[in-house]
Amino acid sequence: MSDEKTIFKKIIDREIPANIIFEDDHCIAFYDVSPQAPVHVLLIPKEEIENVAALQLENKELAGHLLLTAGKVARELGIDQAGYRVVANCGADGGQSVDHLHLHILAGRQLKWPPG
Repeated sequence: MSDEKTIFKKIIDREIPANIIFEDDHCIAFYDVSPQAPVHVLLIPKEEIENVAALQLENKELAGHLLLTAGKVARELGIDQAGYRVVANCGADGGQSVDHLHLHILAGRQLKWPPG
């Protein structure tokens, strides 16, 4: 990762504002400023990990926590019954635009497959 702070690290450090809807000791969730669905939330770990490919065995608890938290956020938003999608883009060809691991939680409309 670069020595320069990512936009997500700046949100974690409260250097730039975000519409935060969930936070605990390990992660933070907030609405995406460029939503791709009626509901589009980003869930990021507070630990700086570049992407899914950079996860290590010592990150397994954090990785599990992120998935469990995605379900919790979906329930809190009331989107769990109709359905939602959790996406982790990895690398340039995977569509990753910020080099900080993050999960997209998308809902509020019928999501197509394949996605892109």
